[in-house]
Amino acid sequence: MNLDCNYEQEFLAERIKVPEALFDLKYLRNVPGTQSTLLNVTQIATTAAGMCDIDIRPTLYSGLMVTGGNSLILGFTERLNHDLAHKCPPTIKLRVSAAPTPMERRFGAWIGGSILGSLGSFQQMWIAKSEYDETGRTIVENRCP
Repeated sequence: MNLDCNYEQEFLAERIKVPEALFDLKYLRNVPGTQSTLLNVTQIATTAAGMCDIDIRPTLYSGLMVTGGNSLILGFTERLNHDLAHKCPPTIKLRVSAAPTPMERRFGAWIGGSILGSLGSFQQMWIAKSEYDETGRTIVENRCP
């Protein structure tokens, strides 16, 4: 691989091990500062879905969208789909997808947040820090039913 700074390096097993650490934490066991509380990508997705109401979990699993820099890793979406398929109940219709172009994948989260933030209906749900400090989490439950 020839990098922009004219530094040339041939990557062998590292090409597999680095992204594999996102799915298999054993590759991080010798990294100083890592703790046993780390979650892999599959665990993050299942934990997030598990924290939601049980009635909406099938909907969540049927429309997972990966975005950001890691979604550019060759085979990332397919691997996440494969690993989640082994963790989800067989009754769940799983669908993991990503935007078709690298540019959309790279900036998809920002673009989506920008669109969401500009919607008038979403702006009505905004909560100022002072409001939250005054009333606590009940304001979230009241404003975003």
